[in-house]
Amino acid sequence: MEVKVLKDILSANNQIAEQNRRLLASKKIMAVNLMSSPGAGKTTLILRTVEALQGRARIGVIEGDVSSSIDAEKLSQAGVTAIQINTGGGCHLDASMVNSALANLLLDDIDILFIENVGNLICPSGFDLGEHLKVVILSTPEGDDKPHKYPMLFANADALVINKTDLLAHVNFDLDGFKSTFKGVNQRAALFAVSGVSGEGIREWAAWIMEKLASVRSGK
Repeated sequence: MEVKVLKDILSANNQIAEQNRRLLASKKIMAVNLMSSPGAGKTTLILRTVEALQGRARIGVIEGDVSSSIDAEKLSQAGVTAIQINTGGGCHLDASMVNSALANLLLDDIDILFIENVGNLICPSGFDLGEHLKVVILSTPEGDDKPHKYPMLFANADALVINKTDLLAHVNFDLDGFKSTFKGVNQRAALFAVSGVSGEGIREWAAWIMEKLASVRSGK
């Protein structure tokens, strides 16, 4: 019974996700689903990306949180078009939530839509939102064993961003060992080591985002 209910939930979600995908395609918008644990630096990465792509791409954000609008307010203060989704205790966004948010965004003014998922390394991996890219962010203070503990999330990622590299000298994180472990789980994903503080790696990350945007716009 529980298996059937789960299948029904995922089937309904996937149908709405496909609607989202068609809508975004009609507007030539690239949607990026950002997933991480709480505090990994999703909002900071978005802000640094906005700075790096100033004048080159218009960015919008769907901000997902269990409660509060703190991150959405930070983004709005920085001039980013942002809309808040509070899940009321839910551990992830779903396609229906994103569909409702899309109806309240000026899509003609957006080129790249970042969907900042709820901070969680388990639940978000199972729900298609209609995004073009799944990006996982892992901060160095979290440790380098996460691909072993949460393989589904890492295996499905189109890119992995290792954030807070400025703290490497102060935490127990084997960067080279981690990269090797991750590649054992996912060989196709792009890999970036960045710091929202120093700016390390942001240019390379932003260049990759623009490359993917060009592919979406060309229909590839």
